[in-house]
Amino acid sequence: MNVLRVSKWTIAAFVLPCLLLYFCLVFVPILVSFYSGLLDWNGIGESKFVGLANFQKLLFEDAVFWPSVKRTLMFAVFSMAEIPVALFVAILLSRFVKKPNFLVSSYFLPVILSVVIIGQLWKTIYNPASMGGMLNQVLETIGLGDWTRAWLTDPNVAMYALYFVALWQYLGYHTLIQFTGIQNIPSDIYEAARIDGAEGLKADWHITLPMNIPIFKISIVLSFIGSLQAFDMIMVMTGGGPAHATDVISTHMYNMSFLSMKYGYGSAIAAFLVVLCLAATLLVNLVFNRLERKFT
Repeated sequence: MNVLRVSKWTIAAFVLPCLLLYFCLVFVPILVSFYSGLLDWNGIGESKFVGLANFQKLLFEDAVFWPSVKRTLMFAVFSMAEIPVALFVAILLSRFVKKPNFLVSSYFLPVILSVVIIGQLWKTIYNPASMGGMLNQVLETIGLGDWTRAWLTDPNVAMYALYFVALWQYLGYHTLIQFTGIQNIPSDIYEAARIDGAEGLKADWHITLPMNIPIFKISIVLSFIGSLQAFDMIMVMTGGGPAHATDVISTHMYNMSFLSMKYGYGSAIAAFLVVLCLAATLLVNLVFNRLERKFT
């Protein structure tokens, strides 16, 4: 039995079925998507091989594509900006609240709600005051009537309204991750630091932050990659409108593939999104590997 435990062939025999399943469910669809991007195809009838024509049109002729890439990256930046806030909240909970589990669970509640429910809830909040929109009514009540907007139909503010909803929904998710990481730091380290005169923010700077870098990295990767793939909330709340003002890469891909029936072109957009996600993951890993080497 000991020989079997250390045998590479035994390990391979147990890993291979899962690896094959993962390959079929993940890598094969990606390869098919890349191949479909080389076709002029509506997804139903006959296809025509056009080579890189779809990618050329995507990069140099599509007036909607690059603005959607910009909004997607901005979505990712705004989503990552909440992680330091989540870390700060997690530090406060672990330090000042004796039984923080209830508060952590409360913060996590929006994550388990259906995106459709969240979208409909915030659409109601963002409605004009004449339609019962709570936000505009509150602004008028406190004397800030000039700040009222048609939040989801104004091209200048619609995307920022969506950013805020995403931040609200996932703050509890990242707070839970950071809180778990902080709870796993041995208390002996803080006690030793307290003896040496390091307490409060000083202890957090020299102990909590360096030891929580791997957990912080997990939140960054999940937030960044999840934001690049943002789709459901945007479709529920705006559908990419008004006038493509809230279109991101995934919604543009959906519109091209299933509404305009340009499946080959939509696959080219999907291939671009896959490459962007891989590049983002490699970049985040590179940055955090250097940070980990610096603090260790």
